[in-house]
Parts: sequence; C-alpha cells; structure tokens
Amino acid sequence: MLRLRPKMFDEAARSHASKKLAAQIVAFLAVFIVIYILESIIPAIVSTKPMNDALREQGFLDGDKKLTFKQSMKVAEGVASKPGVMIPTLLSTVFGTIVSIFYCRYFEVRRVSSMGVRKQGAARHYAAGLGIGALLMTVITMLTVVTGANGISVAKDANYGIIALYLLGFLVQGMSEEFIFRGYFMTTVGSSHSSYLAVGLSAALFGLAHSANPGLTPLAMFNLMLYGVFAGVYVIHFDNIWGVCGIHSVWNFAQGNVYGISVSGNSKVESLFVTSSESSHGFLTGGKFGIEGSIFTTIVLLSATAVVLYLQYRKEKSEGVPAGASAEKAE
Repeated sequence: MLRLRPKMFDEAARSHASKKLAAQIVAFLAVFIVIYILESIIPAIVSTKPMNDALREQGFLDGDKKLTFKQSMKVAEGVASKPGVMIPTLLSTVFGTIVSIFYCRYFEVRRVSSMGVRKQGAARHYAAGLGIGALLMTVITMLTVVTGANGISVAKDANYGIIALYLLGFLVQGMSEEFIFRGYFMTTVGSSHSSYLAVGLSAALFGLAHSANPGLTPLAMFNLMLYGVFAGVYVIHFDNIWGVCGIHSVWNFAQGNVYGISVSGNSKVESLFVTSSESSHGFLTGGKFGIEGSIFTTIVLLSATAVVLYLQYRKEKSEGVPAGASAEKAE
C-alpha cells in the first residue's frame, strides 16, 4: 500500500487543531458556512437589479402572474449566467482562499506551508497545472466528439474581452476550492488520521458541496468525488497546492469558455467554441449537468489518478519506503 504521506501533513500535525475527526468535520462545516455567506454578498448585490428586471419583463412583478418556486429558480439561473453577475460571483470566491488561510494560520495555528503553499517552484507547478487542466478537458471533449456523442463548432462573434475576464474569475475560483478542500481540510484530517481517509473524506465533501447544482446525476456526483480523489493524490505527490489550483481553474475555464459546455450544471457562457449534444444518452454527454456528468470524464479521471499514483509509487520506491508499508509503519 502506498504511504501517501507528504511533508505538509507532518507540518499540519504540529497545529493546535483537534485530533478528533468529528471535531475536525464540525469545524470545517462552520468555516464553510462563513465562506458561503461571504461569497454570497457580492452576487446578491449585483444580481438584484437584473433579477427584478427579468421578473418584471416576464410579468411577475407588475402583473397578476403568480411566481412559482420552479419559475423563480429558472429566472435566477438565467440571471446568474449573465457576465455582469457571473464574473463578480467567480471573483468573490477569493473569500474561500482568504478564510481558509486565516483559519489555518490563526485558529489551527499552523504555517501556510502546511497547506501546500510553497514558494520554491510555485510558478513551475502552477504552469504545469494549467497545461494539465487544459489537456484533461480537451481529451474528454474530443472523446465525446469522436464517438458522436457531441458535436463542436466555432462560436460566432466571440467576445474575447469577456472571455478574458472569465479566465481571471476561474483562476480565482479554482484556487479557492483547492485551498478549502485540499489545502485546509485534507491536510487537517491527514495530520492526525490516515492519508486515505483524508483524501476520501475531502473528495466526498467536495462532491456534496456541488450537490445542489442543476442537472446533477449519480454519475456526475461520482465524477465530482473522483476529481476530488485525483486532486488529493496530486497535491500529496507534489507536496504542493499550486499545481492543482492551475488544473482546477483551467478545467473549468476550458470547459465553459473554450468549448462552450455547461460547468457543473450552470448555464453556458461566452465561449470560443460551441459543443452541442448529438446523443440522447446522458451518460455519454453528461446531460444538463455538462460533460462532468459523462462516462468519458470518469475514464479520463481514473486514468489521470492512476498515473499520479504510479508516479507516487516510483517516488516512494526511490525514497526507500517498503512496498506495502502502512503510513504508521513507514513513519
């Protein structure tokens, strides 16, 4: 069995965090709620006028037309996809990074290096992550195209300025989720428990955090958790968070703004290409949730995870960790 024990886990073990798993989970949920509230302030402000305008246009405010919950959610989904709302929403996720760092530094009393924040090689790891994220999403998309599940065409009159702003937003958003789930929570659990538990639990909570997204299917949920496993072992292998921040950000950006695919069930946005469903089989296309709900995403993520685990096996072998040694024995 692989040891999967990065230096960041040992650094986090010197923190003031509770060693009890239940307490760690409760603390995480409290931190997550604080982050959710802070990240909701700006979207609430920028979406108020567009939401009222949309409701008025459809006759729900000034007329006698009754607004149902389903209709309000549909209107809200349309408003949320507008660049003037979605881009500030993406940028507001910076609170996730800030709160995670603040909590680890001042509540758990540990260095940010224990979150995988390394100065040495940061640019190299981040650049590699950007490339890997683009490669993974391109492979998934092309698999759906060559199998006939999806069709792809060049978008007409793409707004490059808006697309550039989306890139900035996704760079912030991808980093934020990695700091929350891998940099903070995974390292907290891994500091006092099995590395396998740390990866699995952080992946499960990552998937559950997206459970309210439109169009979610069992396969989409599995893929979200599988991505969490891949991200976890990637961070552990390199003992560095910057690479997976790049992967996550470009994974979302390429999905939404390069290939024109719904990102985790959210509405499609300005993109360079337009990818459309040619098959009625949701397990191939991902359905309303988007390509993250496709079996092709499952295949690519399983393959990517296997590659990282193989690299970790080679690394541990070269460091002299006996094959089959547990984390406890190896320590």
